Amino acid sequence: MKHTLYHQIQERKIAGRKSFAVLIDPDKVNEATTEQLVSLAVESGIDYFFVGGSLVISNNLDECIRQIKVSCSIPVIIFPGSHSQISRYADALLYLSMISGRNPELLIGQHVVSAPSVKQSGLEIMPTGYMVIDGGAPTTVSYISNATPIPADKNDIAMCTAMAGEMLGMKLIFMDAGSGAKSPITNSMIEKVASHIEVPLITGGGITTPEKAYHNCRSGADIVVVGNAIEKDASLIKELSDAIHSSAKVKA
Repeated sequence: MKHTLYHQIQERKIAGRKSFAVLIDPDKVNEATTEQLVSLAVESGIDYFFVGGSLVISNNLDECIRQIKVSCSIPVIIFPGSHSQISRYADALLYLSMISGRNPELLIGQHVVSAPSVKQSGLEIMPTGYMVIDGGAPTTVSYISNATPIPADKNDIAMCTAMAGEMLGMKLIFMDAGSGAKSPITNSMIEKVASHIEVPLITGGGITTPEKAYHNCRSGADIVVVGNAIEKDASLIKELSDAIHSSAKVKA
């Protein structure tokens, strides 16, 4: 059987190994800053690059991904903000369905439009149940999606939403407080969701310190995604990577 990237993520989860993904928004980088990020990422031993954004108006997606791929062997996964964010140069695509909202365009509408080009891209497709969680401030993703986030203190709603996504066939669950969130998803919500699903759990948004990343992992996140904090201070990559990887609950 082909050893796909998703199988790698599954195997890391089963082994109790935690993963760190650096999120790069093509609108916010140039050739020089991408080179710096890739260099720091390689030195720090990060596991994945997520590339994408809520808008991506620069038409720089292909070039950004190509530069990363030429510079290192770290897998590149597209984290799309719209159906147009597809690049054959990446390794995989998070095929997001916003299961936390009630906007039919983001549940299935844009998927219908994008299906032929996604199929032709040759990318590994990872069906992902995407859940937006209130991070204490309006974010680009909540504005663009026109969807009300799950309240930060409603752990049961988050749990039931994630369970429904898994039973509908989602291979990953992604809980996101959004870029610019004032606070990350609570540890209690992560723990509640993680204890009721079997698929890998991704968390992101509002993670500004190694301590927050560490506690996300200890609460049950399998992959932690950080973008905004690294845009402000790229040197955080090493500390974040060390914190995430040190949190592993390795099974004998």
